[in-house]
Amino acid sequence: MNSMGPIIGASAAAAAAQRNAEEEERMTTYGPDDLQNDWEFKIVRANQDSFRNQARLAKLVDEEKQAGWVLLEKFDDSRIRFKRQRAMQSHDQQLRSQGIEPYRTQYGTFLNRNAVMMIAVTIFFLLLAFALWIMFSLSIKP
Repeated sequence: MNSMGPIIGASAAAAAAQRNAEEEERMTTYGPDDLQNDWEFKIVRANQDSFRNQARLAKLVDEEKQAGWVLLEKFDDSRIRFKRQRAMQSHDQQLRSQGIEPYRTQYGTFLNRNAVMMIAVTIFFLLLAFALWIMFSLSIKP
């Protein structure tokens, strides 16, 4: 049994997150208009390619529009960048009382199906190893 699988998977996920962060830094340059006109920016990320689905993308844009966010660009099917005037912050408390988080950066569930499956398989193999250990330790007579 390969006990390194989850570690390798976590390492690959961390490396992918680092590559995405570096890519976003290169892609998000701000010009004088952005800085002088008091814009603020955010990137909304999904764990899956949620924004490939046009209905889901439209739903996200409509939800963000309630807090004053405007679609700036779609990096890929899992990352969207928005901007809004900083003056819109004055409405944030009212939005939060309505259940709207103006600064959300995560779309959808935190864990995707692949992560849940990896956790389930890891737990299964740990339980199997524990059961085998118990069986062998009980069968050995001093």
